[in-house]
Amino acid sequence: MLQQIIDRRLAGKNKSIGNRERFLRRHQDQVREAVRRAVDGRGIRDMERGEDIRIPKKDISEPVFGHGQGGTREYVHPGNQEYVTGDQIERPKGGGSGKGSGKGQASDSGEGEDDFVFHLSKEEFMQIFFDDLALPRMTQTQLAETPEWKSHRAGYSSDGTPANLSVVRSMRGAIGRRLAIGAGSRGELRRLEEELAALMEQPADAARLVERKLLEEKIEALRGRLARIPYLDPIDLRFRNRVRIAVPTTKAVMFCLMDVSGSMDEARKELSKRFFILLYLFLTRHYEKIDLVFIRHHTQAQEVDEENFFHARETGGTVVSSALVLMDQIIKARYSPTEWNIYGAQASDGDNWHHDSGRCRELLTTALLPACRYFAYVQVAEEEQNLWEEYTRLQESHPHFAMRKVTQASQIYPVFRELFKKEGQT
Repeated sequence: MLQQIIDRRLAGKNKSIGNRERFLRRHQDQVREAVRRAVDGRGIRDMERGEDIRIPKKDISEPVFGHGQGGTREYVHPGNQEYVTGDQIERPKGGGSGKGSGKGQASDSGEGEDDFVFHLSKEEFMQIFFDDLALPRMTQTQLAETPEWKSHRAGYSSDGTPANLSVVRSMRGAIGRRLAIGAGSRGELRRLEEELAALMEQPADAARLVERKLLEEKIEALRGRLARIPYLDPIDLRFRNRVRIAVPTTKAVMFCLMDVSGSMDEARKELSKRFFILLYLFLTRHYEKIDLVFIRHHTQAQEVDEENFFHARETGGTVVSSALVLMDQIIKARYSPTEWNIYGAQASDGDNWHHDSGRCRELLTTALLPACRYFAYVQVAEEEQNLWEEYTRLQESHPHFAMRKVTQASQIYPVFRELFKKEGQT
């Protein structure tokens, strides 16, 4: 049997969903590369928007076929005032001679070709980043936010659509209305019928005949009045009423911990920022509400805003446990694990006071990892120090704790995909 499938998804004005999807599939490599470059100039919260990407026209050109003229032909075009029959017209100069289009030396005339600009929506932007990723071991917690709505029963109303008509409730109302409206007439009718019955038992004379006729006329009028009471009136109709009730959704908090001591230069901070951006974007795929908490530390930890988090620089030693202690205090004060999905992301060069690394492992084991859904540690240096050694001991007993090394920007995305890849995917 022949079946026809109709795509009824809403599209914006002058936009074609089919053409847009085909374009994204055809040029997915160029689009993905452009999206990866977009993270360089954005803040973490600024990632929640679309992106204008540029694709060179040479990458989207399509072959053109035409009919060759063939043979030897001579033409004199209408309106030609420069050439006559027999003149030879030189070929246009180009191809690297300096006067063509797109190559050679710069010129003060002519027109260039701009790259093709394509706008990705927020959903498309994140889909390209995370099309094959999934949050590991995500567990539903107590729901509190209300970004969505759901329809629920809420009694009955006097207006609505025929599909929501309640027949039983409408008939119950109609019976009650008829009883209430006709109560007086039925009582009067019973009284007149009793008088008429008593009059019929008495001897008939002219006066009683007239009185009996009047009673019969009144009885007939009352019966007609009762018969005219509508069996079902529009005011009797009752419709099942439905109201919109807020549906709660999950919410998450993302803790960003970073070492800002003297050993963390701007290049290492930039690597950390890219990882934090990717994690934040990834969480926006699964949560409507995401809080960001920035904790920087050297020998002491401090909660700061994003600007100070990435650009402030301190001198002196490093005590990583101070940041973990502050994170634990903030969780207890503001983010209960029964209400929030807690994620931690720590970036450091691995340098730490040697007596403090064991305490860091103890804090993660006893306080933070039991409260977190996932905790990722990224070391932006190749050298393995005592902090890396202590954290390595956590991986076997805590599957939701992960650690990797990143030494250059090109490694950020592969490491992130490895940390958050779908289970069973290679």
